[in-house]
Amino acid sequence: MKFAHPRPQMQRSNWTPLNGVWRFRYDDARTFTHPSQIESWPMEIIVPFPPESEASGIGDRSFHSLCWYERDFDFEPSSERVILHFGAVDYSAKVWVNDRFAASHEGGHTPFWGDITPLLDPSGKQKVTVQVEDDPHELAKPRGKQDWQLESHAIWYPRTTGIWQTVWIERVSKNYIEKIRWTPQVEIYAIGFEARVIGEEADELAVDVCLRHGDQLLAHDRYRVVEREVDRVIILSDPGIDDFRNELLWSPERPTLIDAVVRLMRGEEVLDEFVSYTAMRSVNILRDRFMLNGRPYTLRLVLDQGYWPETLLAAPSDDALRRDVELAKAMGFNGVRKHQKIEDPRYLYWADKLGLMVWEEMPSAYRFTRSAIKRTVREWTEAIERDYSHPCVIVWVTFNESWGVPELTAVGKQRHAVEALYHLTKTLDATRPVIGNDGWESSATDIIGIHDYDANVEHLRQRYGAEIKPEQLFDRRRPGGRILTLDGYPHRGQPIMLSEFGGIAFAKCPQPGVEHTWGYTVAHTEEEFARMYTELMHTVIHTALFSGFCYTQFADTFQEANGLLCADRTPKIPIEQIARVTRISPTYIPGGV
Repeated sequence: MKFAHPRPQMQRSNWTPLNGVWRFRYDDARTFTHPSQIESWPMEIIVPFPPESEASGIGDRSFHSLCWYERDFDFEPSSERVILHFGAVDYSAKVWVNDRFAASHEGGHTPFWGDITPLLDPSGKQKVTVQVEDDPHELAKPRGKQDWQLESHAIWYPRTTGIWQTVWIERVSKNYIEKIRWTPQVEIYAIGFEARVIGEEADELAVDVCLRHGDQLLAHDRYRVVEREVDRVIILSDPGIDDFRNELLWSPERPTLIDAVVRLMRGEEVLDEFVSYTAMRSVNILRDRFMLNGRPYTLRLVLDQGYWPETLLAAPSDDALRRDVELAKAMGFNGVRKHQKIEDPRYLYWADKLGLMVWEEMPSAYRFTRSAIKRTVREWTEAIERDYSHPCVIVWVTFNESWGVPELTAVGKQRHAVEALYHLTKTLDATRPVIGNDGWESSATDIIGIHDYDANVEHLRQRYGAEIKPEQLFDRRRPGGRILTLDGYPHRGQPIMLSEFGGIAFAKCPQPGVEHTWGYTVAHTEEEFARMYTELMHTVIHTALFSGFCYTQFADTFQEANGLLCADRTPKIPIEQIARVTRISPTYIPGGV
C-alpha cells in the first residue's frame, strides 16, 4: 500500500512507513515495564488506527490505561543515520528498538522521533516496541473532545488511545537538516528561511535553497551554516504592479505555492536533500478587520471536529483528508476552525494546496492545575513549531469557552494562564493573530469570538443589529450567560466574529451504535433544514458588526447531528444549495470596504 509522505514540508525520498499490522496487548494491571517481559501478544492492531476504532481491528471502547505495540521490520544498517518518527501517540509513549530504549514523549497530538542508528541489529532484522499510557479519566491533560465517560455524552466523543498517525523511518546523513521554517514577508516581497543542522562537527557546511513557481526560477541561494544554523531573508524580484504581484500571492481563491528544494552541502557534495514548499501570504488585524495580503477579508468558516465514524481522530486515508478540504470549499467556506484537535499535517498540506484557511486550536484540559498548564504549554509549543510554515494556518486559538480555566472571572491565576498563553504564542509566532479564549470571557486577544446558538434570527438581529454599538454589546449582552470580555479588557476595536452559531440538528443519516442524537435546534425535513440554514446565514452575513463567522458544523459527529454533511460526508441537502447560501454577499462590510 502506498502512503503519502507524513511530513509534507520536509519530504526526503529515502523513507519507509511502518503502518500496518502490529502485535498488541492491553496492560491494565501494569504487569510489564520492559518489552523483554512480554511473552505473548493476544491481539493484532492495524496502525495508525486507535484500538477504540473499528478500523483498527479491535474496536474496544472500554476503559484501558496502558497498552503495548510491537512489530518486526527489515532494515539494513548502513553508514547513514536512521531516524524513527511518530506522527502522534496519545498520550505518553516509551519506545524500544530491539529491546533497547530509543525515545519517549508526552503529548497526544504532536510528533516525536529518535535516532535509532546505534540500536539496529546488523542482521537487518529489527523490532520496535511501544508502551502507551493514556489514563481515560485524567482531566488535567490536553484531551480535546475525548470523553472520560464510558459512553459518549453531550459534546464529547470516543477516546483515542495510542498511535493514531503514521509511524515511519528515514535515512539521513551524519550531518542533516533537522528542521526548517518559512516566513513570508509580503511587505518586502521576501521569504524568511531558517534551518537547524545537527550531526557531527563539520567545516564548510552550507545550505542550498532553490525556489520555483512552476517553471519560473524565483531564487537560488547558498548560505554558510554558522553555529549549526541558517537564518536568512530571501528577497524575490518584486514586479511592483499589484496585478503581477498578486500572481504569486496565496489565497483561498488562488492557492499559489512556491516549490522548494533544500540541500545541505559540503563543497559540492550533497549531504542532505529534501523537497518543501512555502507561499507568499500575510495575515494580520487592522482595526476591526481581518487582513489577508494587506486587504480586508471576510472569514467564512465552518467548525470541523476532525472525526470519522470508523477511525475516530485518525484519518481513514490521505484521500479522506483531501476530500474534507474539497467539501469545505465546495460548500462555499474559505476556511475551517479545527475544533479541539491538532490536525494531521496531511490535512494542512491539502489546505495549503487547494486553498482553505485554518484556525488551529489547542485541545483543552478540563481541570486547572499546574500540571495541566505545563502540559498545555509544552504541547502547544510543539504544535506551533510543527505547523508554523503552513500558509493555510491563519489564526492560533489557545483556549475555548474557558475550558480548563473555568473561573476566569474570579481567579487571577486562571486569567494569567490565558494571558500567558496568548503572549507565548505571539512570541513564538509574531506573524499571525491569536485568540486567547474563544467564545466569551475574552482578555488578551486579537479577535473577539462570540458563541451564540440562538436559532431565532430576530433575537440575533436585536442582539447584534445595526442599532447596537459595540460598547452596548459588551456591557449588556450575555450570549451563553457569560460576559464577553473580562474587567480590564474592554473592546479595543478588534474584529468581532460569531465564531460558533447554527448547530441545526437534522438526523438524516443514522449512525451505527448512535441511538440518540441532538443539536442546538432541530430540523425535521430537508426543506426545514435548508430554510433554517438560509435564514441564519442571511442574518449573520448581513450583520455589519461581524467581521466573519464560523458555522457549527462541518459533519455529524457521533451523537451531534448538527452537520451540514452526514458523518460519512454525504450532503444533507444539495451541496450547490449550501454553497449559494454560504457565499451570499453582505450589503455592508465594516469600514466601508
